[in-house]
Amino acid sequence: MAKLKLDLHEIYNKGDQIERELNNIIDEAVEKKIRTVEIIPGKGSGQLKKRVLKFLEQKHIRDKYHRIDKDSKNFGRLFVYFKF
Repeated sequence: MAKLKLDLHEIYNKGDQIERELNNIIDEAVEKKIRTVEIIPGKGSGQLKKRVLKFLEQKHIRDKYHRIDKDSKNFGRLFVYFKF
């Protein structure tokens, strides 16, 4: 099963780049019909994870995927699942 992965550790403090990378990975998953995207905002204070979740809840983004799971064993990781 193919999966895409986006690690946000390197760009955690670059807001415009974060949104661009999130848009790119969601679009790539849709284009290539990849069913799972792993996003790693990291643990930290939780602010980056909140920002990622807020981004994913936008209607135009929400319409592209099926569901989100927060990793129960790793607070700093999210999975976005797509149905094709």
